[in-house]
Amino acid sequence: MRKFEKSKKLDYVCYDIRGPVMDEANRMIAQGVEILKLNIGNPAPFGFRAPEELLKKMNDNLVNTEGYSDSRGLLSAREAIVKYCRKKGIYEVGTDDVYTGNGVSELITLSMQGLLDSGDEILVPSPDYPLWTASVTLAGGKAVHYICDETADWYPDINDIKSKITERTKGIVVINPNNPTGTLYSKELLEEIVTLCRENGLIIFADEIYDRLVLDGLTHTSIASLAPDLLTITFNGLSKSHLIAGYRCGWMSLCGDKSFARGYVEGINLLSSMRLCSNVPAQSVIGTALEMEEETKQLLVPGGRIYEQREYIYEALNQIPGISATKPKAAFYVFPKIDTKRFGIHNDEKFVLDFLREKKILLTHGGGFHWEKPDHFRVVYLPEMEQLKSACCRLSDFLTYYRQE
Repeated sequence: MRKFEKSKKLDYVCYDIRGPVMDEANRMIAQGVEILKLNIGNPAPFGFRAPEELLKKMNDNLVNTEGYSDSRGLLSAREAIVKYCRKKGIYEVGTDDVYTGNGVSELITLSMQGLLDSGDEILVPSPDYPLWTASVTLAGGKAVHYICDETADWYPDINDIKSKITERTKGIVVINPNNPTGTLYSKELLEEIVTLCRENGLIIFADEIYDRLVLDGLTHTSIASLAPDLLTITFNGLSKSHLIAGYRCGWMSLCGDKSFARGYVEGINLLSSMRLCSNVPAQSVIGTALEMEEETKQLLVPGGRIYEQREYIYEALNQIPGISATKPKAAFYVFPKIDTKRFGIHNDEKFVLDFLREKKILLTHGGGFHWEKPDHFRVVYLPEMEQLKSACCRLSDFLTYYRQE
């Protein structure tokens, strides 16, 4: 575990998905060009609004949340999170095991900084939510990417995971539901991952921010509920499910065997205290939000906006010659494959940059999610239907003449 008296020099390279493509988009916007942003999961610009009851609750609480809270968070918020964990079948969590954060992103970085020394390894999916790789690297560790298999509904390749476990491996990141693929993992798959972790003494880092955005009547299984004997850190929040991304309201909960990780837990406590606390007004609505399920569910059933837009984008992309996509079952992302031979594509970043300049639409290339081949890109299908239809028409037209030299 991390020795906090030890100093170390960081030498790292982080792949920033907000690099040249985002820089070009910002340059174009500054010149007055209207850009359709299909690159980031931010519901607010596309007409999604947080439930009025939630906003009223926060407004009413503003005068009571002007000071710092406990570094872990308001007791009422942590009690609500513990209740939610138990609803998900995670019983070994108390209020002292819960840490609120300014979004999940802050807590991901904190969890890696508290754990890793130079050379330590963390298994991270490919494709991934890139902050995981960046946070591992920033902490001095090494992100070892295991393959998610598109031909198997984007499920992690268990044999590939096995082959990449070494004596330096400290843990594994499981993003379920998955960003960027929109895949929902089965209980059977999660049990296989748990078995591997049990055999190799790995910590599980479970990124479950989209667990309330599941489509097709399916059920999300929290991996911590299958591993009561293993140290599992589960990450969740309200940014996506309750449409308050800008309020920065996330949390992580620790459960399972912490006896071997006392130093790590002390490190988490220290790092949590160093940033004083997370956004207190946002914490004040956690209890109310976790009791509100119907507003989100209405978006996910036939006739609901996310469901109907998922149906459209999946069909529309697969109708474009040279594009194929696996149907997402959760979140609001799809990760299409492009026929690189057909279009002569050898650089996926150049592809999305050329598309941006030509058609004024911002996508994220697969390499931004640590996918090694230049044959994928991510589409956020949050914009309204007419915008999605326009985007697909422009993409289809673009590919009738686009070729990379």
